[in-house]
Amino acid sequence: MKRKIRMGLVGGGPGSFIGAVHRIAARLDGQIELVCGAFTRDPVKCKAMAQELYLPEERCYASYKEMIECESKLPAGERMDFVSICTPNHIHAEIALYAMDHGFDVLCEKPMTLTVEEAEALAAKVKETGLVFALMHNYTAYPMVRVAKEMIANGDLGEIRRIMAEYPQGWLADVVTEENKQGSWRTDPATTGISCCMGDIGSHAENLSEFITGLQISELCSNIKNFVPGRSGLDDDGDVLLRFENGAQGVISASQVAIGEENALKIRIYGTKAAIEWRQEDPETLIVKYNDGAARHFRRNWAGCGAKWSRLPAGHPEGFLEGMANIYTDFARAIDARLNGVPYQSEFPTVFDGVRGVKFIHAVVASKGSWVKL
Repeated sequence: MKRKIRMGLVGGGPGSFIGAVHRIAARLDGQIELVCGAFTRDPVKCKAMAQELYLPEERCYASYKEMIECESKLPAGERMDFVSICTPNHIHAEIALYAMDHGFDVLCEKPMTLTVEEAEALAAKVKETGLVFALMHNYTAYPMVRVAKEMIANGDLGEIRRIMAEYPQGWLADVVTEENKQGSWRTDPATTGISCCMGDIGSHAENLSEFITGLQISELCSNIKNFVPGRSGLDDDGDVLLRFENGAQGVISASQVAIGEENALKIRIYGTKAAIEWRQEDPETLIVKYNDGAARHFRRNWAGCGAKWSRLPAGHPEGFLEGMANIYTDFARAIDARLNGVPYQSEFPTVFDGVRGVKFIHAVVASKGSWVKL
C-alpha cells in the first residue's frame, strides 16, 4: 500500500460501545485513518466528537447522506475511501446502498439487513458495482479460529459429523431502562428487526459454524422464547437444531438471560478422525481431541501456530480488538487492490455471508418447532 486507506464512520457517537471498538481496531495496524464521520444527528454532540477525535468540524456531518454526498465531491486525494456502518440494524441497508451508489466501498456491522429482500438487493449491488463489501463478524478473524478452519480444510478432523455452538450472555436478563442505550435498541423490533437474541448473538454462532467448517446449514428447527416482558415478543433465549449440506447435524444454543454469563461463545466440531473445541473467553487455545490418544492444546503463536493472524508473541493475549483489526486490515488491502486493479484474495466475511445470516434469522423465527429450509 502506498498510502493509508481513508475511513468514514456512520454511527459510533457518544456512549456507543461498538463504534469506539471499530475506531480502535481500524487504526491498530496503521493501514487506515479516520477522516470523517456522521456519528450523531445532535449538532452539539457532533462538534464534541470532532474535538475528541481531532477531526475538522466540517468533516463531522449531520447525516450519512450529507457525509457521502460531500465526501464524493472532494478531490480524490482527500475524500474517504470507504464507509463503515456501526448503527442499529434497521438502517444498515439504506446506508450501504447509498454509499455504493456514490462509489464507496462498505464495511458493515451484522446482521447486515432487517429483511431477506434487503440482503439480496445489497448482494446484487455489490455484484453490479464490483465494490468491496465486508461484514464485521470479527470472531472469524481470531487466530485460533483461522487455525481451526485450516485444520478442517486439510482433512485433519476427517468428515464432519456434528457442530455444536453456544453463546450465553446474561446482560439482558432484566427489563431494560431507557438509559441502557445498547439494550434499548436491541430490544425494540423497530431498530433490531424480528429477533433479539438469535439476531444479535445467535447469528454469530451460525456464521462461525459455517465459516470454520466450510459447510452450509441446509435446514433448521428452532425453539425460541421471550422471558423478559416489554420486548414485543422478541426472543431473548433459544435453541436451534441444524442439518448441514453434507449430512452433519448440530445445534446452536443462545441466550441473553443466562445470569452470570458474560460473552461465553463456544464451538465444538466433531469429525470422523478428531474433534476441536474453541472458547471466545479463552481465545488463545484450540483444543484438539482424539479417541485413541491424549487431547492436544494448541496455543496462539506458540511455535508459529496462527502467526499469520497474530501480532504478539505467545502468552500476550489477543482477542476481540485484534480479531476486528484483522478484518479491517484485510479489508483495507482489498480496497487498495481494487483501486490499483490487481487481484486479491480476502478472508473476511462478505455480503454473501450477510445474506446467509439474514436468512438464518428469518428461518429461526419462522420455524416455530418445524423444520425449515435455509
